[in-house]
Amino acid sequence: MLTLHEATIRFGGLTAVDHVSFTVEKGQIFGVIGPNGAGKTTLFNLVSGVHKLSSGSITFNGRELGKLEPYQIAQAGIARTYQNINLFSNLTVLENVKSGRHIKSKSGLAAAIFRTPAQKKEEAAIHEKCMELLTFMGLEQKADLLAKNLSYGEQRRLEIARAMASEPQLLLLDEPAAGMNSTEKVELTEMIRKIRDTGITILLVEHDMKLVMRVTDRIAVLNFGKMIALDEPEAIQNNPEVIAAYLGGGIDA
Repeated sequence: MLTLHEATIRFGGLTAVDHVSFTVEKGQIFGVIGPNGAGKTTLFNLVSGVHKLSSGSITFNGRELGKLEPYQIAQAGIARTYQNINLFSNLTVLENVKSGRHIKSKSGLAAAIFRTPAQKKEEAAIHEKCMELLTFMGLEQKADLLAKNLSYGEQRRLEIARAMASEPQLLLLDEPAAGMNSTEKVELTEMIRKIRDTGITILLVEHDMKLVMRVTDRIAVLNFGKMIALDEPEAIQNNPEVIAAYLGGGIDA
């Protein structure tokens, strides 16, 4: 589904992602780990079009992404969340999810102004779909609350629901467990599996090693922008180079 080939980006004299190559297969939960500054979020920014490649290529379902803008990449079927929560704080929970559905809307400005039957039908369908997503994420009872009034863990789930509103084929989750307590992390682990079971492929950046080892099918490890390992979780947690660069010892997963 997603292929990076020698993906590289330089900021002046700094090479943030250095000739990284891997493939994410349809239906996988694929993890990317590494110490702070390893290039993980920069890699996400390359896939989602925030940054442009200096060299190499990224293809999604055989389509080159390098020259596409972020909205075009979203239209192609890739959605993402962010390391720092990036919600519309003063909109309701439901309105936040609807904002992620906008890319699927076909009604134009005139239809919205004159409230045509087709526009009303589409608006009703958007409402129904977004409520389904809130139910899926366990937030349906909070649809009318302002996003800023949710707990931290609920805001994380809302951000995932908003990303799913565009019906992506590939979902990029950038440190979804950041700031969560142990109970919320267990719930998140099950939620990630549930999302995969709906047919969405997942590319995951995460610092919580127990979560990564339990939920992923394959893992790429970055260090100073370079990929130092690519394997299944058990092999990664026993890889001496990975342990030396990042983990500092074995993982009790």
